[in-house]
Amino acid sequence: MSILFINACVRENSRTLVLAKNILSQMSGEIIEVNLNEENIVPLNRELLEKRERLISDENKNDPMFSYATQFAKADEIVIAAPFWDLSFPAILKAYMEQITVSGITFEYIKGRPQGLCKAKSLTYVTTSGGPIFADFGYEYIKALAKNFYGISETKAYRAMNLDVNMIAAEDVLTKADISIVE
Repeated sequence: MSILFINACVRENSRTLVLAKNILSQMSGEIIEVNLNEENIVPLNRELLEKRERLISDENKNDPMFSYATQFAKADEIVIAAPFWDLSFPAILKAYMEQITVSGITFEYIKGRPQGLCKAKSLTYVTTSGGPIFADFGYEYIKALAKNFYGISETKAYRAMNLDVNMIAAEDVLTKADISIVE
């Protein structure tokens, strides 16, 4: 069993990463980490989008441009760790999602509706915030893609909130934080 761990934690002492590693330690399988800070991921621009469309049209899905999408589609389970920023997540995660949402790899259209092609049946989203989370557009976005495009039927989110309000350090996030699970 392969667990694809998408690490969008940008701070060196990330409390989100501490929580995610604890959750990962309770899972069984080979963990494959994609640390988005160490990858050369850029948002799709006109040039990249045209290249992608040309490759898809030519049915050339072995191009390195599709490596993230192929890796995502083949994983047995997905874990995404992203701090809560501006009601969502860091922009690097959005750029990654653009890279993996590829027709013919992670989904396909059948009768005008997206159908998932991903092997994973579950996706876990992990986030922490300094204050309260009133609306989590980041998790809702990931959940919508997982269920409506990728065919991943089970999603859940682990949230540790108010960490700055309660002055919780990274090493204490698991023992002193109020962690909620959202499905």
